[in-house]
This record gives sequence, structure tokens and C-alpha cells, in this order.
Amino acid sequence: MSGWVWWAAAGAAVLALALCRRPLAALGRFGVRAGLGLVGLWLFRGVGTLLGVQLGVNLLNGLVLGALGLPGFALLLMAQWVGR
Repeated sequence: MSGWVWWAAAGAAVLALALCRRPLAALGRFGVRAGLGLVGLWLFRGVGTLLGVQLGVNLLNGLVLGALGLPGFALLLMAQWVGR
């Protein structure tokens, strides 16, 4: 391959990384928030048994907490209450 093909490929790669930087950063922040949500659910598991509330520590609940935060926690509690 000639030199200009390599330069074009490198330029396309740099452009793709520049265009994807913000969405990848947002996805990373969402992953961190979901992980923290799972940790919060795990910590709540001990207190929840004393209160009579049991929320599962699973990926779906972590994603809800990652996306919605504290209102998501209230949503999970209400969903668990309605499901009884």
C-alpha cells in the first residue's frame, strides 16, 4: 500500500475517535453510575431486611439506578410494593 492510504486511514481513525469521544464518555459515566447503584443496592440489602423491603442486586436494578438515580430507587421501591 502506498503512503497516502495509511495517512487517510489514520486521519479517518482520528476523526472517528473525535466524533465518538463525547458518547463514549457519557457511556462511561453511565457505567460508573450503574456500578455505584449496584453497590448502593448491596448496602441497602442489609437495612432493607430490617425494614421488610427486599430489592434484588441485579443488572437491571443497577441500570435503573444508573439512569434515574434516587428517583429510580423510589421507583424500584414502589414497583416492589405494587408487586406484592
